[in-house]
Amino acid sequence: MRKKILSILLLFTAFIVKAQVTITPSSFNVTDQITITVSTAAQSCNLIGTSPAKVYMHAGVGDDTNAFGFGVVGNWGQDDNVGLMTNNGNGTWSITLTPSVYFGLNATQQANATKLGMVFRNANGSQTLKLPPSCGDFIFNVGTFQVNLTAPAINSATIMNSGGSLNIAATNTGGAASYNLKANGVSINTNTTSSYSFNHTNITTNTSYDLEVTLGASTITRRFSVIVNPGIISQAMPNGLENGINYNISDNTRATLVLEAPGKDFVYVAGSFNNYTPNSSFAMKKDPSNGKFWLELTGLTPGANNTYQYWVVDQTPIANSPAFVKVADPCSTMVLSPYDDSGISSTNFPSLPTYPTGQEREVTWFKTGTTPYNWQVTNFTKPNKDKLVVYKLLVRDFDANRSYQNVIDRIQYFKNLGINAIELMPVMEFEGNESWGYNTSFHMSLDKFYGTPEKLKELVDLCHQNGIAVILDIAFNHAFGRNPMIRMWMNDPENDGWGGPASDNPYFNTSARHSYSVGEDFNHSSTLTKNYVKQTIKHWITEFKIDGFRWDLTKGFTQNCTSGDDACTNAYQQDRVDV
Repeated sequence: MRKKILSILLLFTAFIVKAQVTITPSSFNVTDQITITVSTAAQSCNLIGTSPAKVYMHAGVGDDTNAFGFGVVGNWGQDDNVGLMTNNGNGTWSITLTPSVYFGLNATQQANATKLGMVFRNANGSQTLKLPPSCGDFIFNVGTFQVNLTAPAINSATIMNSGGSLNIAATNTGGAASYNLKANGVSINTNTTSSYSFNHTNITTNTSYDLEVTLGASTITRRFSVIVNPGIISQAMPNGLENGINYNISDNTRATLVLEAPGKDFVYVAGSFNNYTPNSSFAMKKDPSNGKFWLELTGLTPGANNTYQYWVVDQTPIANSPAFVKVADPCSTMVLSPYDDSGISSTNFPSLPTYPTGQEREVTWFKTGTTPYNWQVTNFTKPNKDKLVVYKLLVRDFDANRSYQNVIDRIQYFKNLGINAIELMPVMEFEGNESWGYNTSFHMSLDKFYGTPEKLKELVDLCHQNGIAVILDIAFNHAFGRNPMIRMWMNDPENDGWGGPASDNPYFNTSARHSYSVGEDFNHSSTLTKNYVKQTIKHWITEFKIDGFRWDLTKGFTQNCTSGDDACTNAYQQDRVDV
């Protein structure tokens, strides 16, 4: 189940109601026993029907950032009684639980829990009951003390011209509370009330707000932001730059970033070098000839860890497409992930930087002034294609430690087999840590689970020393939902940062054009997709001396078919051959 946040918070006095779900008592803490009741009466997002044989609740608890972040209970598709509800005999189903116990929360999680999320399903997970009209997750407030931010929306980003104003309004339960409004960490207004209102005027810079509301020993913080339009900064970028990070070979304190984002109005670079609070000097310039955004970073410390994201703004988005989105560089060569990095072994990847506090989704990680790998073999002669004896290898399953070092340690094993090529199943950044790798999210970035870039280079170098070529398995048919090129142009009706490609996406189809689709389907007839593929292949060849590629699911490289049409997909398609 995707982790989601619902921006609209609803408060009721007698009991909590969202469509056909009620929670009693109406106001509760995570340590209180509650009863959750769902009605299966007909509604737009009810696929389990009015008389299901069984109803399961798949639920999680978290905070305002991630309503499922502290724990999820339920085994999707399993009829194992975990989350099974009781039939009340009147078209409703109930389950009674104490959240702190049910979700196994520790003391810190109990103190910070503010949201309870859930969906409902039949026994095998093939049918669901969700929240109308968007068919999203049901999200409820946790805590007897509640704060309702009425303007602007919680976690929203308001886009305005310099000098504009923002009205902030909120209410709370429990009587008069202490309100403290902070802008970029500095208090700008305080008040004691149960109905707060303040108008912040003459806003000239990007501003992150924290509205801290305190009643007794409890404090609730509501966050939102303002993004100021810096205007179009039209300037030709230097020659020879590629999309992504361009290092300055003569000055290790500089690097130039290039982003290709057709149809976007302006972009900021937010990173460790500006504490993720970019001012106008970090607004990207726009090349008038090719429309690319670019910015030279200066004052970087050679050898230091740097991270960044792009803040991408579209002031006139198509329906359900985000006006503002934060994404890592689509051409990142390394990323840090808030989802996956905690599960990466320090043995396999020593000194992995900590994910930057307060950010979300992947961030691009880079260093300047690093020492290049000292290749022992620079003129490897590849085996003839018709003489290949290939060992296909999933690093995850090859040895207990699941690392490139394991493969390096077994070089004699490969020689004894008599092979002359190793095909590595995808090692590009994929979602999660344990995978075959075909759920790629960043095609140019090395996944960190198996080891460092230096270790992969050492493996390739050692293979070459022993007459063994290295082939990469690469999945260009598709990408998965964390991919920046999906997220910059995505259909996001729930405003939670997840969704498929929107109709103006220049890289992806809104629906697959073949019958074997997973993830989101690249449009391989798009010039931007072609350029992305070429740059990615070039990166793996030049940086890692990869000898060849196994192209996954090339039957998907057509625009002529539809999902489910096996006959078309399996037939000869000229556009696929041309690609």
